[in-house]
Amino acid sequence: MSTSLSAPVGEYRFEPEKIKGSRFIACLAPAANEEEAEAFVRKIRAEFDDARHVCWAWRVGDEGARVRSSDDGEPAGSAGRPILAQLEGHDVIHCVVAVVRYFGGVKLGVGGLVRAYGGAAGKCLDRCGLTPVILTTRLQIEHDYPCSRAVEAAMHHLGLTALEPEFGQQVRFAVEVPREALESFRRELMERTAGQVRIEENLRQDS
Repeated sequence: MSTSLSAPVGEYRFEPEKIKGSRFIACLAPAANEEEAEAFVRKIRAEFDDARHVCWAWRVGDEGARVRSSDDGEPAGSAGRPILAQLEGHDVIHCVVAVVRYFGGVKLGVGGLVRAYGGAAGKCLDRCGLTPVILTTRLQIEHDYPCSRAVEAAMHHLGLTALEPEFGQQVRFAVEVPREALESFRRELMERTAGQVRIEENLRQDS
């Protein structure tokens, strides 16, 4: 998995030059989950309801782990997979791309379709606005009250914020730590509290 993932900042469209009369219109949108991706595909289908094909792919979830694609009637592997390959090649997640085709009367063959669908998606990704995705690990921290000042100092050093604090017999809270700083934060917590802190880990990401 790449350490330089990105996500789109908004919807974007790009239509390259016609290929043997066929139009290919790449439509891209952010998608936090599969439901948002499906809704975007439905919207594009409704807008281009006279098009021969609306082929698509999306990449959502933790580190883009959930992916799907559709050839929408084109030969198997000639449309959806090339679009998905562009998402993967551009290291883009939280994203759905639908490529609309208006048939121009000349068949392109499987190779030609792969180049056309993948090319339209790739050029759209090249031009759309992207923002870095910061991979984080969500930690649950628990400590005794005498350690509060030491823990706060370690948090302040990395600019971290306590989330969902609970004040019972011990102090308990969550914190999102950039993965590149995870080990240094663990080490600093243990050093400042002389090991008197409990850490539980739950992987996730935010952008």
